[in-house]
Amino acid sequence: MPEGPDPQDLVEVFKALANPARLQIMAWLKDPEAHFEAYQPIADRRSVGVCVTHIQAKLGLAQSTVSSYMGTLERAGLVRPTRIGKWTHYRRDEERLARLAREIGTAL
Repeated sequence: MPEGPDPQDLVEVFKALANPARLQIMAWLKDPEAHFEAYQPIADRRSVGVCVTHIQAKLGLAQSTVSSYMGTLERAGLVRPTRIGKWTHYRRDEERLARLAREIGTAL
């Protein structure tokens, strides 16, 4: 009989998404072209992600706060970082999100 999802893993995901700003970031990253069209992309948003400076500008929060938020989302496995020069770009980990949706469906 296969084991279910790791409850601690799900707790970390729920904690990461419990913050309204982090939840908003995840929603924006679902369609980066629409939500970050006002910002000149440094790289392809679909394949590489959105530059953290653009996320910071859109949120209107301090760089350190946004970096902390992105670190939390990354540790929870919700986003993947890509470094381009001195800039870090983030995109959603859609494969992980789909797996989490299935795990939540079976765990709850």
